[in-house]
Amino acid sequence: MTRIGILSDTHMTATDDFFSRQCAQAFSGCEIILHAGDLCDVSILSAFSGKHVHAVCGNMCNSGTRLALPEKKHIIIDGYSIGLTHGAGPRHNIEERVFGMFSEMSCIVYGHTHIPVCHTIGTTLFINPGSFQSTGKYGAVGTYAILHIDHDGISGTIHSLAATS
Repeated sequence: MTRIGILSDTHMTATDDFFSRQCAQAFSGCEIILHAGDLCDVSILSAFSGKHVHAVCGNMCNSGTRLALPEKKHIIIDGYSIGLTHGAGPRHNIEERVFGMFSEMSCIVYGHTHIPVCHTIGTTLFINPGSFQSTGKYGAVGTYAILHIDHDGISGTIHSLAATS
């Protein structure tokens, strides 16, 4: 089984010990990390040392990060096509817009809305890991996703971070 860690909307300009511990705990069994944008500064990807990282920029990223990372990325893992983007605009039809960015994907990973989503439409699995940094409404804890690829196919799960600091 391949386990892929997914996060988005970290909204950080630098890593700190707390963030690094959260990442280590959440993604301990993952060799691959997908960051769906709004990391703000590309340096936060250093928290994933030793892992294979794919990332895209988002609307809150600084200019250096926008130059370093693409707006969308097509990845193939274990024969499955995965589209990675941040997304933009209103949340009510974001899945229509991100679907239009990629053709015939097994999975589309996006962020932007801070609302975790994991469901299939047609033959495409849509995953939005929500906001890793507890920036949801009403002080909600941070969320992330794990993408599973095995002999049964591709699936995803949403998880919450521990509420302690």
